[in-house]
Amino acid sequence: MRQLLITIGCVLTIFLGGCKQPAKNAESDQATKSNQTTENKNETKQTGPKTLADAATITARKEVPVLCYHQIRDWAASDGKVARDYIVPVENFKAQLKILADSGYHTILPNQLYDYLAYGTTLPAKPVMLTYDDTDDDQFTIAAPEMKKYGFKGVFFIMTVSLNRPRYMSREQVKQLSDEGHVVESHTWDHHKVTGYKTPEDWTTQIEKPKNLIGELTGKTSEHFAYPFGLWNKEAIPELKKRGVKSAYILSTKRDPDDPLFTIRRMIASGYWSAPGMYRSMMQTFKL
Repeated sequence: MRQLLITIGCVLTIFLGGCKQPAKNAESDQATKSNQTTENKNETKQTGPKTLADAATITARKEVPVLCYHQIRDWAASDGKVARDYIVPVENFKAQLKILADSGYHTILPNQLYDYLAYGTTLPAKPVMLTYDDTDDDQFTIAAPEMKKYGFKGVFFIMTVSLNRPRYMSREQVKQLSDEGHVVESHTWDHHKVTGYKTPEDWTTQIEKPKNLIGELTGKTSEHFAYPFGLWNKEAIPELKKRGVKSAYILSTKRDPDDPLFTIRRMIASGYWSAPGMYRSMMQTFKL
């Protein structure tokens, strides 16, 4: 009789909705649901749109040193006094990279600097950006191998008119730099300063076409720009924005308080400087 009552009880339980889970298991289910809800909230938070900082906030962020190199070769007798300022002798260049590495610096790239300035994202300790203008082939044959010794990456602002010409990089070399983790960006078609653009065709020739060609060569979107001679004006900024440029680099002149992302400062690495001289100048220029 007792066994019959137990059997009837189980049948009734199943019929009325099934056996309840023990209290401990119910709590576990609730915790799992709670964790899933939290994870979903976190995912929403992480994938939500970022809010671009205002100009004052961007300007107030601590500047990151950005060095600008041109030619990297030993001086020739025909090089004038002014030209030598833009030509860094090979051993000087090697010593300059070594002092950065020995001092604990880590190279960053334009998207990292943009995210730091625009959104306040974290950068590596002691960040520095190494940039190279004008497409000279010694940037490929000398600068890139030297950077590789220290795990450094560089940014190459190229003039697309010079590709495949003598003493300049080839298209294949530009692609190789990009494939190796460096960044290739535009420095216009033929180095005409933006302050002299008069017609829509000027912007197409100097900004749009080089930007598109870089994309074709590297398979990556070109979104950053270096002004030839570091010269810019307020009229240029909306034109760059319309053409998909996110940030632009000047030299060590004053930034624009209204558009600091389009007036990011760089310091020319002079051919006259020793490594310690370059380092001291970097520290002074960027108030490090």
